[in-house]
Amino acid sequence: MHPVLEQVTAQIRERSKALRQNYLDRLDRDANEAPDRARLSCGNLAHGFAACQESDKQTLKLMDSVNVGIVTAYNDMLSAHQPYQGYPDIIKEALRELGSTGQVAGATPAMCDGVTQGQAGMELSLLSRDHIAQSTAVALSHQMFDAALLLGICDKIVPGLLIGALRFGHLPAMFVPAGPMPTGLANKEKLRIRQLYAQGEVGRDALLEAESASYHSAGTCTFYGTANSNQMVLEAMGLQLPGSSFVNPGTELRDALTRYTAQHITKISGKSKNFRPLGRVVDERAVVNGIVALLASGGSTNHTIHLTAMARAAGIIISWEDMDKLSRVTPLLAKVYPNGSADINHFHAAGGTGALFTELLSNGLMHGDALTTWGENFADFCVEPKLEHGQIQWSPAPKTSLDDSVIGAVAKPFDPEGGLRQLDGNIGRAVIKISAVAPEHRIVKAPAVVFDSQHALEARFKAGELNKDCVVVVRYQGPKANGMPELHKLTPFLGVLQDKGFAVALVTDGRMSGASGKVPAAIHVSPEAASGGWIGRIQDGDLIEVDATKGTLQVHIDELEFSQRIQASAPIEDDNCGRDLFAATRALLSSAETGATFLFDEATALNALQSATE
Repeated sequence: MHPVLEQVTAQIRERSKALRQNYLDRLDRDANEAPDRARLSCGNLAHGFAACQESDKQTLKLMDSVNVGIVTAYNDMLSAHQPYQGYPDIIKEALRELGSTGQVAGATPAMCDGVTQGQAGMELSLLSRDHIAQSTAVALSHQMFDAALLLGICDKIVPGLLIGALRFGHLPAMFVPAGPMPTGLANKEKLRIRQLYAQGEVGRDALLEAESASYHSAGTCTFYGTANSNQMVLEAMGLQLPGSSFVNPGTELRDALTRYTAQHITKISGKSKNFRPLGRVVDERAVVNGIVALLASGGSTNHTIHLTAMARAAGIIISWEDMDKLSRVTPLLAKVYPNGSADINHFHAAGGTGALFTELLSNGLMHGDALTTWGENFADFCVEPKLEHGQIQWSPAPKTSLDDSVIGAVAKPFDPEGGLRQLDGNIGRAVIKISAVAPEHRIVKAPAVVFDSQHALEARFKAGELNKDCVVVVRYQGPKANGMPELHKLTPFLGVLQDKGFAVALVTDGRMSGASGKVPAAIHVSPEAASGGWIGRIQDGDLIEVDATKGTLQVHIDELEFSQRIQASAPIEDDNCGRDLFAATRALLSSAETGATFLFDEATALNALQSATE
């Protein structure tokens, strides 16, 4: 085991000791006190199975069968979640074959950042994660279930489902993926058209044609954004079947994996001899494995927020510093757009998660002894599923990459370090994704150009006012300010400036997510402007230095002058698109570095982190 991996895991375990023990005690209490079906009143039980078919009712009355609660994020507007429409029927039929039953316990919202990008609805996106957690808890609160299957795949949905399910961590739970859409227009070509459109060189018709060719069918988007990063992290944490993340929807193998998962979870329920409650599977080792897999694959910066909140739901406190330490010893082993030209289907064909995990485990960079929902432990996850005569068979994953331009080796990585860094300085703390940023662009020192929204930048760009070295500062985009929307409307404009030869960077208390690209972006700045963070004191012309190599984020002015500056006023936001309904929730959100959540108190995490550094 790599000594830094051991050290970080031990530090997480030590700082989380009291909170984790409290969680495990509650888990055991819930397991002993929760009314299983045998303890429900006859009226409770009758209500619980009134709509079931007769054979399922008879099975449920026996009390010794496994009843699986299905929580689904199905809707037919979003490509990633549309395949889930038929999953409940597949799951129920597979369970009946074993004398067990399944019920759709509830549904959660599932919104798409791709649809709301640059629109008012994006300000509800991050907030939806905690509401998904709450709706998952509502679904499972009927306590009719011996296990749970979670049907969700995209940005906020997976973290929300896991946070909610961990409150019922005395039950086993597994995720059931739906897979990515087949490859469409190459991602680099899509980016080229976007930049041409930003410069006014092609029209909206050309842009729409390119976007439609990219996002063209059911399944997740094929670039390596938050949705596909979710799948990588879930596998690394042992929460879904190995090799199952990136099998395309609508295939025989995809349906067979769904059936297999449905039947497998009965084998790890409390009615089996191999009980694997979710709250025991998600421990410090699983969390570290998830972080390492994210770093080695150049995954989404959103997980600097989501993993923090997910871990906290299991009584575990992690920090950006933990991620930074692990990133410095975890080599970048995957080149998937925006870190390379390949898409996620190419990654899967090159050996996928099995090849990546094999390489990391063999070099002591993952916890092979971590408990998982399948196999003995995580060391068993270096396999891939095959379909033989309609049945899933497991074969060893490729020991080496089948395409070394997509999946590398520790001995010959694409970068000696992982994709994420923490930045610290007089502006605050931030994170930066460097896996797609060329080394020559990782240090930018230039005057600030300050905006209060991503929309305000477009006019100045088109007027030619940004044709210079500059650090674009976009403030009042944090959790409390407006729900922390992603700011991808900035990406084409900043990319054009960089292509023109200007030194350009972004500093914001907002998000850029998994599609963060070639322009260095110091994001999630904490404290945010709305909480009095000093990012709200930066003025046009201030000299700012973003140094991803040293890990610093500085404004080069006199410290006394900076401290005495008056905070810029927050912009007045419209409350259209339902944003007014979330005003009270926004006010409760914690900082980005503690998970941007209203579900857990921020003080507990900050106190634990502070005591760990003293």
